[in-house]
Amino acid sequence: MVKIGMMIGDRYEILEKIGTGGMSDVYKAKCHKLNRFVAIKVLKQEFSENESFVSKFRTEAQAAAGLMHPSIVNVYDVGEENGIYYIVMELVEGITLKKYIEKKARLSFKEAVSIAIQVSMGIEAAHNHHIIHRDIKPQNIMISRDGKVKVTDFGIAKAATSNTITSNVMGSVHYTSPEQARGGYSDEKSDIYSLGITMFEMLTGRVPFNGETTVAIAIKHIQEELPLPKEYVPEIPGSVESIVLKCCQKSPDRRYQNMQELIADLKQSLMNPDEDFVVRNDPDMERGTRTISDSERAQIKRRAAYQESQTHQNYGERDNIMHLRSDMDEMYEEEEEEEAEEGEDYDYNPRMERVTTVLALLGGVVFCVVAIILAVKVFGNREERGESSSNSPIIADSSDSTEEEEKKIVQMPQVKGKSVEEARNALTDLGVKSEVEYKESDEIAAGEVISADVEAGTGIEVGSTVKLVASAGPQGVEVPSVVGLSFEDASSRLKSQGFEVTKAEEYSEEVEENNVISQVPAAETKAAKGSNITVTVSQGKEPVWVPKLVGFSEQDGIAIALEAGLQIGDVAYVYHSEYPEGQICYQSHSINTYVAPETVIDIQVSKGPEPDAPPTYKCNTSITAPTPEEAPDYVAGTEVAVTLVTDDGKVLLETKTASFPQAANYYGLTASGGTVTMVYTVTVGGSTATDPTTGEEVAVPGTTEERSFTRRIEFTAE
Repeated sequence: MVKIGMMIGDRYEILEKIGTGGMSDVYKAKCHKLNRFVAIKVLKQEFSENESFVSKFRTEAQAAAGLMHPSIVNVYDVGEENGIYYIVMELVEGITLKKYIEKKARLSFKEAVSIAIQVSMGIEAAHNHHIIHRDIKPQNIMISRDGKVKVTDFGIAKAATSNTITSNVMGSVHYTSPEQARGGYSDEKSDIYSLGITMFEMLTGRVPFNGETTVAIAIKHIQEELPLPKEYVPEIPGSVESIVLKCCQKSPDRRYQNMQELIADLKQSLMNPDEDFVVRNDPDMERGTRTISDSERAQIKRRAAYQESQTHQNYGERDNIMHLRSDMDEMYEEEEEEEAEEGEDYDYNPRMERVTTVLALLGGVVFCVVAIILAVKVFGNREERGESSSNSPIIADSSDSTEEEEKKIVQMPQVKGKSVEEARNALTDLGVKSEVEYKESDEIAAGEVISADVEAGTGIEVGSTVKLVASAGPQGVEVPSVVGLSFEDASSRLKSQGFEVTKAEEYSEEVEENNVISQVPAAETKAAKGSNITVTVSQGKEPVWVPKLVGFSEQDGIAIALEAGLQIGDVAYVYHSEYPEGQICYQSHSINTYVAPETVIDIQVSKGPEPDAPPTYKCNTSITAPTPEEAPDYVAGTEVAVTLVTDDGKVLLETKTASFPQAANYYGLTASGGTVTMVYTVTVGGSTATDPTTGEEVAVPGTTEERSFTRRIEFTAE
């Protein structure tokens, strides 16, 4: 068992627990050999006792240790000590993407795409080393304090997939690909699917599929269509939505085939968010009739068996996807054994006959629908061409009528001399994209197209891009740099050069509030006077959301506060009747409020209920004069020193008096009784003598002596 302060591997000192997951706990530690802080992920005891799991865990972790990339939480070391299996990783000071989404409700499309690009680059580096993550989700993506995005948990994912999925991984099933949910083969495109689900959550603040059990959610991944992100957030650009939908196709062949393709489209969406540039993948023969393969027949059998089992069995929360897979495989193996014995009788399996009939009917319906659509499309296009054939820019069709529109060839129109707006509209009408570069010109008016990289009359594919060069006018101006200036100074400087200014805002950890973070177009490029310059202005450091600390242990509460960007101030330990010992019972800032980063928050930790107070006593008595029994030689009227002391040494009364009785009233005493001590004086040995001179009798004084005695007093309980 890992304890704070223990040393692992003779070099890693465990400092504090900073996180926990379904299979492991994460600790902050100090490497004394390299004098740096690291994170150590320790496999939980129940997994450590599974030799198969440990073997795969070690193998995958060692493979992940070979990955070095800025967007990956790097693995430094892998080891085992006294049954403790651990991975030493780079320590990332920050929060998970999951908590970041929860804190912000949802992310802007620019922020979501930027994060997705960094995550994709990390995953791409892993794929290049033939390592598949298999557990991409917001919980496994870290955002550091300086805004860097890093993917973690490489290595442990593959080992986990070969073991039973329990309720501990309820968070993972929300992001699992259909082929993983079926328990089938998974590859790089499974990571692409999970990243698409993660992007969906970043953009909308929710996961697309939810349910009461892991099995219910997995079934939705397999059977249900992904809801459109725009249904929840209408302002999401079309290109970004198309990227998410392509990532999350049920068939891996319809997704992005590698991370390079995805990264290219993500970058394009930042530059041209409203353009439709995402290409849909259509596998060969998807519209044709083809013979069903043995593997597909096996899959149909599994689905039929699954549906039947759903009718007769009630899978509780303890059931899981991998268990379901095991059940289906076992059923399939039993059926295969029966078929091997029965030979050709397989073809007459009643269940398969029903499934085959349904598939045949569905295939017929699909074929008819496709035929009708193609007929309408072909004859509709002919009628349109018949009416305007002399003006039609279409000169050839590179494919038959079943090819997609982007395969068509159109004639490049004449755009030279037109305004940029007219030229781009003409190209857009043909389904051709365009990019514009401005260039100074003394002869051509500002905003007029000078040239294009495709000559007029040339055939060009629908969906391709034409680059236009337009005039910036004779007074094209170099855009000054305003990064770092206040918005007022930046606006004044740009307007003095003849530019219009648009202000955008975002939080920044590095740039002071109201100062410019970036500008578009960039500094030292040239643009026509009157064109618009967008400056992004800092809103300062993003406010910190105050989490709930009350109810957590002192250690966990401090970790939560630090992770949220707060600082811990005074820690007081108080008695509290509602919170058990060790739990935080007070925090100085209210939960769900926003404060400045690094705000100091004070906490109080419960010492448990206050212990029962000891009983108290009162003293209500009158101290009387000494009695003859106590002081036979006491003479009334003699001054007496009176002292009253409790049994625990507290002096209640200390006085001298010749008047009795003496009142004594005291409360809240911790002793049950006390002692009264009285001290008085007497004269001993006085006599008379004859004066030899005068003959008179003279009194001879005696000596003075002190006498004392004590008296017991019992107090009354309050």
